[in-house]
Amino acid sequence: MMRRALAAVPPASGAVVMATGIVSIDLSSAGRETLSRVLLCIGTAVWLVLGALLVARAVLDRPRALREATSPAALTGVAGTAVLGTRYTLLGWRWAGVALLIVAFGIWLVLLGPVLRHWATPTVGVSFVLAVATQALAVLAATLATSENARWLIDAALVAFALGLAFYAFVISRFDWRQLVIGRGDHWVSGGALAISALAASKIALAAKDLGVISSTPKIAQLVLWAAAMVWLPALLGFELLFPRLEYDIRRWATAFPLGMFASCSFAVGAAVDAAGITRFARIWVWVAFALWLVLFTALVRRCARALHQSRAGQA
Repeated sequence: MMRRALAAVPPASGAVVMATGIVSIDLSSAGRETLSRVLLCIGTAVWLVLGALLVARAVLDRPRALREATSPAALTGVAGTAVLGTRYTLLGWRWAGVALLIVAFGIWLVLLGPVLRHWATPTVGVSFVLAVATQALAVLAATLATSENARWLIDAALVAFALGLAFYAFVISRFDWRQLVIGRGDHWVSGGALAISALAASKIALAAKDLGVISSTPKIAQLVLWAAAMVWLPALLGFELLFPRLEYDIRRWATAFPLGMFASCSFAVGAAVDAAGITRFARIWVWVAFALWLVLFTALVRRCARALHQSRAGQA
């Protein structure tokens, strides 16, 4: 039964944690704290389960574990861990944020080499997770910089931010644009990667202001990245309407994450530049992200329940 469970969990499963964590942050920003904490509990539970399965796979199926470590999809674990760390830090649990930053950074260091050595072109949607995971580290580091009064974390966040932008340029220059038509959900990360870059820029600027450091990410940089991310939104929505892909796929969680990130970066940038229109968009868009999350979570629960039923029937 354990082996069947391991076989059913693909490397991209970390996107479930990514999406759940960012929608939790959005709901908190929208003043829906109770609902936000419910999602945080769900995201944490999924993270713990996936972590246990990852350890079990390394023990029971080491060749597959090593093979999957070369895929950009494996970096969803880094991004999911960092997003959870950011949510816990915003909740006031700084120790959890620090611990998850250490874990996320450690996994990122371990996976970065294998992923880059086995890089495949043309790139697809999941390839952008290389940039997303790096920017997620920047967001968490900048968030912790204020709470821990640690200026060195701002420098670390700036390094991750710059590296994340470089990774984005690297991936987009090799992107297979047909993915907008045939992608199974992960093609949305093309826009989500820019959205989290805008969020990272805003968090770094806020931390620099709070700690009295000269900011290297002025308002214009935040606005440019936010606008670039927003350019993707109508295009991605348009291709979804022209080429509907309604069946459930684990990669659809990589759609929910960008939807949540569009709201999250809009909350941050809107507050930073005092743009009421951007903030209003965020307050509306958070419910779009939550609606998709709810649909996907329902489908995931049903699939898990069906798989468990079939497993028990087979044993009987």
